Amino acid sequence: MGGSSPCASCKLLRRRCAKDCIFAPYFPSDDPHKFAMVHKVFGASNVSKMLQELPVHRRGDAVSSLVYEANARVRDPVYGCVGAISYLQNQVSQLQMQLAVAQAEILCIQMQQEPVLPTPEMDDSDHKSFLLHNHLPQYLNFASSSNVIHDSLKRESPLWT
Repeated sequence: MGGSSPCASCKLLRRRCAKDCIFAPYFPSDDPHKFAMVHKVFGASNVSKMLQELPVHRRGDAVSSLVYEANARVRDPVYGCVGAISYLQNQVSQLQMQLAVAQAEILCIQMQQEPVLPTPEMDDSDHKSFLLHNHLPQYLNFASSSNVIHDSLKRESPLWT
């Protein structure tokens, strides 16, 4: 910042902010908490080394990542952001399971409502096989709306009116 108002890092470290301060563009004086968290987790010296090794155009993203990881480490010292990622992955798994259950329920309802008549040559075991091989696959590609399902049933089944 060059003497007029030191950046957040220079304020926290109680040093004079030089014109070429590596922290100044990323840790402004009006947001001291941001640098305090990063300094607490990573240390000013390590952050300075990391930033110096990066090209200038990538430093902003690096600082954003460091701030995110530092905040996650303060909230969860053991797992940090990995804990948040794990939590979100578990949520996705649960939602996928709920979706599969809902799709199975839709399939059951649709199969109960669809009139399927076997041909006269089929016995009972042939009829079940016929249903599984000829009608089940159309339900496994679940559409996003009931109108699309209804339309596909109309096209594929001559008995649908």
